[in-house]
Amino acid sequence: MKTIMKKIDEKNMDMQVIQEAGEILKNGGLVAFPTETVYGLGANALDEEAAKKTYAAKGRPSDNPLIVHIAEVQALEKIVDNVSREAEVLAARFWPGPLTMIFKKSGIVPYGTTGGLETVAVRMPSNKIARELILAAGGYVSAPSANTSGRPSPTTAAHVMDDMDGKIEMILDGGSAEIGLESTIVDMTAEPPMILRPGAITADMLEQVIGYVSIDETVLGIESDKAPKAPGMKYRHYAPKARLMIVEGNIREEVLAIRQLAFDAIQKGKHVGIIASAETIGYYSNGIIKNIGSRENEKTIARNLYAVLREFDEEQVDEIYSESFALAGIGNAIMNRLEKAAGHLRISASAVIKRQKYRRIVFVSATDTCTGPMAAEMLRQKKLYQEYVIDSRGMVVLFPEPVNQKAEAVMKSARMSMTEHKAAAFTSADYGTGILVLTMDRGQKEKIIAEYGDEGNVFTLCEYVGEDEEILSLHGKPLTEYGKRLELLSKLIDKLTEKLNKAAEEGSMENV
Repeated sequence: MKTIMKKIDEKNMDMQVIQEAGEILKNGGLVAFPTETVYGLGANALDEEAAKKTYAAKGRPSDNPLIVHIAEVQALEKIVDNVSREAEVLAARFWPGPLTMIFKKSGIVPYGTTGGLETVAVRMPSNKIARELILAAGGYVSAPSANTSGRPSPTTAAHVMDDMDGKIEMILDGGSAEIGLESTIVDMTAEPPMILRPGAITADMLEQVIGYVSIDETVLGIESDKAPKAPGMKYRHYAPKARLMIVEGNIREEVLAIRQLAFDAIQKGKHVGIIASAETIGYYSNGIIKNIGSRENEKTIARNLYAVLREFDEEQVDEIYSESFALAGIGNAIMNRLEKAAGHLRISASAVIKRQKYRRIVFVSATDTCTGPMAAEMLRQKKLYQEYVIDSRGMVVLFPEPVNQKAEAVMKSARMSMTEHKAAAFTSADYGTGILVLTMDRGQKEKIIAEYGDEGNVFTLCEYVGEDEEILSLHGKPLTEYGKRLELLSKLIDKLTEKLNKAAEEGSMENV
């Protein structure tokens, strides 16, 4: 089968294309089309054989019910047995829009559409292309997301083509989906009404209209063996090909933990992806990093979620680490989809952080133009089993001058460079919990302790690696002395690397 893709503009609709797509649906074929949530895989909702084609195209379990899409409220009368007063109020407030309601089905709705259930899920999309297509197809279109079952839902026609090329007759390309997450599903046969899948219509919004609504246990992350009453409840959904893990904690803990987890995985030869927000993306340096959107506007996160997961598929990553998001408003829907995509695999950020005593190493010298930056650059070149921010600072720095030219010359002879370095003064920000301070001589150590207190994390470099030597200033010394300093530092940094890595292998930095 050749899949035809046709562009269509919601603001300047080509009704001939709409009628062509409608005829395909009337004749039992499949057409993918845009909605405000995600792209749907349309079929005649009242045709049992069309339902079978839908399941086959998606590779979807046949007990996973389909949502019937309508374009007019009065269309409910034909396919449901009873519409409660609460359902009427919700329809008046949220239809057309991203709300699906579950009712007792009428006899006209085949069990193939409902996954064998006596209930039917119904929604009226706000997207004009979708509504015109529904009318052209006879008024009742079943439409699960137009993707291979289990994969991230499609938010563009290109996503649909990736999954459905050769399996369906037509794709209507109406641009990117506005919301990016599937509709909220509310079971109106339950008392009180129950949210089965969170979406853009939040619990607070529903309760403002009809009062208290309950939440199904699967939304709360509890897996169930019961037959699913709505899409996305029972099976692993929205999943990328790579293993996805959600890192949970406060935002600072999450960033630190993801940095370490990504570093560890890369050291093992894995291709790593990171889901970051606009507020945190600048804190990551390893792996393929994706900005999913802003925490200040979580609608952007919802809109980008599936696209980001699909991009990671294209880049063939092995593991993905994601920050978590607030369980409020649309954030609840975002976390629901992330948890389903991750198979509820969560990692405690604090547990990862506790494995590492020091996350930053600061080398301190007199002016931060010679030995300190040399040591820092040499450590950056080592294969470390944990990630560290490695810096150098000076005790007396009047302005950000470049490194000593002789120091740079001997570093270049060892195929290293410090040309980007500018001297910086040691401050209180360079001393505290999680920071290992390594001075070049005892005088610098004692001055830091006298000024900032003894937190037990400041040592001379030689002391820390078990050597008795004192590293003295090279001011006024010839180039040969700089060469000797390079040799000394090479020995000390090798010992430092060995000590750091030994502690990492033991799984705790407490012994460092």
